[in-house]
Amino acid sequence: LAIGQALYTQLCLPDGNAIDDMLIYHLADDHYMLVVNAGNIAKDFAWVEKQSKNFKDVHVTNQSDTTALLALQGPAAQAILQPLTDVDLASIRYYHFTPGMVDGINCIISRTGYTGEDGFELYCAPVDVLKLWNDLSAAGKPHGLLPAGLGARDTLRLEAGLCLYDHELTEQINPLEARLGWTVKFDKGDFIGRDALLKAKEQGLKRKLVGIELLDRGVPRGGYTIYENDQPIGVLTSGAPGPTVHKNIGIGYVEASHAEAGKTIQIDIRGRRT
Repeated sequence: LAIGQALYTQLCLPDGNAIDDMLIYHLADDHYMLVVNAGNIAKDFAWVEKQSKNFKDVHVTNQSDTTALLALQGPAAQAILQPLTDVDLASIRYYHFTPGMVDGINCIISRTGYTGEDGFELYCAPVDVLKLWNDLSAAGKPHGLLPAGLGARDTLRLEAGLCLYDHELTEQINPLEARLGWTVKFDKGDFIGRDALLKAKEQGLKRKLVGIELLDRGVPRGGYTIYENDQPIGVLTSGAPGPTVHKNIGIGYVEASHAEAGKTIQIDIRGRRT
């Protein structure tokens, strides 16, 4: 991982299941920043701190209370942000970042996001985040920029097929089952959970994550049972109307033998199969 580059990965337990998923930023030769899910900060920090004691030259600090993050997402993100900074945003490749000033505010400018769209994530000091919000809002007004809540973000990540922790990833689900095998590098040395994940890969997965779209009326939701020929084969982990794709969509886990693209299945929506 080069300095100035970010990486998506997971923290795994010895059994290979996911403690959390996160981004790792390589800030300097011996300095990394881990960006985890906000609801898992305490759990993740305790785990990383515990593992750090196995190394004499590793020191970890929890900087969550001294770091704020705003995500500027969508096709107009670069056009909105560029007038506020001297950094050449076009030169920042996807999953790369650079320190820079945004309208006088010291930031880390990262070309990352969780929406399936182009965009930037801006890290700054909490004392500066309100000004940054106001500056971005003013700059974005001619472009139609609007605030988006967690519900809007969730539909975007669902349309993009992105996993959400506590839904598609948990301490009972491993990255291979979640179709995140591209993040698991067995050829890059040892890591916690490696043996268990390698064994799971060699023996074959028992379940796999799949995407579904409803052909009939109804909205799929997490927790709904998936059927094939009246036999339960899995469960949805997320579901919602997809405003961009104009379909009701969901993702969930089915038995690996049923994880075949193009097949017709049924979802039990409040006692009605559809």
